[in-house]
Amino acid sequence: MRAPTGWRIVLGYAVLLLFSVIYLYPFLIQIATSFKTDAAATDNSLSLIPSPFDLSAWRRIFGLTGDASVPIVRWLSNSVLVTVVVTAARVFFDSLAGYALSRLQFRGRTFLFAAVLAVMSVPGVALLIPKFLMVTYLGIYDTYAAMILPLLVDLAGVFIMKQFFDSVPVSVEEAARIDGASVFRTFWSVVLPMARPALITLTILSFQGSWNEFTHFLVTTQSPEHKTLVTGLASLASGELSAGSQFPLKLGAALLTTIPVAILFFTFQRYFVRGGTEGASKG
Repeated sequence: MRAPTGWRIVLGYAVLLLFSVIYLYPFLIQIATSFKTDAAATDNSLSLIPSPFDLSAWRRIFGLTGDASVPIVRWLSNSVLVTVVVTAARVFFDSLAGYALSRLQFRGRTFLFAAVLAVMSVPGVALLIPKFLMVTYLGIYDTYAAMILPLLVDLAGVFIMKQFFDSVPVSVEEAARIDGASVFRTFWSVVLPMARPALITLTILSFQGSWNEFTHFLVTTQSPEHKTLVTGLASLASGELSAGSQFPLKLGAALLTTIPVAILFFTFQRYFVRGGTEGASKG
């Protein structure tokens, strides 16, 4: 095959640059608009240069103006609390469940794994009413417990971890068992450290999923003090909390929602795309 000529390389990069600009332009508009006044955001909505440069939206977002009608700091603290707890729990419980399905021999293991795959195929919207009925029956509706408990285990995470543990040589665990290690000790001290790529992938997916969760919080809470950034932003965008367009405030809040997930993904993206067999080959 002949190597691509110079003009083809230039054309290829030009096309990539064009698509990059098309993809990034709305995000740049979001950043620029958050530093505009309400009038400027309405009159020059597509301009990338705030004129005049205004920080009123960000002062209101962080509660520096004394206006409590849009409690974004409270929404942010709720999002951080739920996301940290859910992410940590999912990494731990999904790893345990994945290891049990991969290594432990017990009656019904094949059926249980088939059930996991079957539930994964069910659309999430079909589970909204059962979730509402469950948290209502348990008496935890509109509490932090209702926001967190149903999200502590994610079946997709269990599947990811099981597939990784299937690739780990059994001989590694047999050596630990000969040395007297228990099943949990073997899992915690021998196998889990080898699963770093899979754990980082699971962490990213769990963080992103719980941070951006909307429908679950919509059916399990109703009071304003339990709103997260996503549900609060939906209320703000719908005009429920304030009058007028207020594009700088809305886009600033949306930017605040985007930043943590973007930082996490770009920091660990090389682990996210790396195969899970790396840890096993190193072992």
